[in-house]
Amino acid sequence: MKCRNHKRETRVLDYRIKSFEELRRLFGEPSELAKRKVISYIDQHCQNYIAQSPFLILSTSDNAGSCDSSPRGDSPGFVLVLDEKRIVIPDRPGNKRMDSLKNLLSNPHVGLLFLIPGMLETLRVNGKASLTLDPDILARMSAGGKNPLLGIVIEVEECFIQCGKALKRSELWIPESWADPDSLPSGAEILAAHSKLPGTTAEDIENRLADGYKNRLF
Repeated sequence: MKCRNHKRETRVLDYRIKSFEELRRLFGEPSELAKRKVISYIDQHCQNYIAQSPFLILSTSDNAGSCDSSPRGDSPGFVLVLDEKRIVIPDRPGNKRMDSLKNLLSNPHVGLLFLIPGMLETLRVNGKASLTLDPDILARMSAGGKNPLLGIVIEVEECFIQCGKALKRSELWIPESWADPDSLPSGAEILAAHSKLPGTTAEDIENRLADGYKNRLF
């Protein structure tokens, strides 16, 4: 088995792409539309998108290049647009690991992907981030009667619409394509298997998750 796996790994390495020139030959040149779609600020169209988006993915890395992606969600418009160059993401209570926040303290570069349910096109925003405790800004992002713990301020450098082919192919917004709920993996079972907490069952974790979703969202 070890020999077979080694051969398979060697074969994969034989087909690695090693240069950007190889990529360009494979994919060809981008269209003029793709080249010209990137802007460096939040215009009225992007503001409208952000105002209607209840969910984004926050991508960060530390100064060694180790990466992390974190989901952020709330009511539509939960991300505050300060002006055409700055937006703020509220950071509400979570698991206290602070993976994204620790990364941002060592490497401010960040990538965001905004989604609107039912819409194929997504909005990508890239820039540099900092963390703020400004009470006025936090008060403007209050939800559930509570201010966020802090705000992630994004200095926008790039902003552009991503075409919807990935969402089209995945049928993400088509309920008829979704798996039977009874067949879905159990988050509680996965957490129990991975954490291996002594004396803690999947049922215990399920109850803990349910309590957090009900009583500690904000």
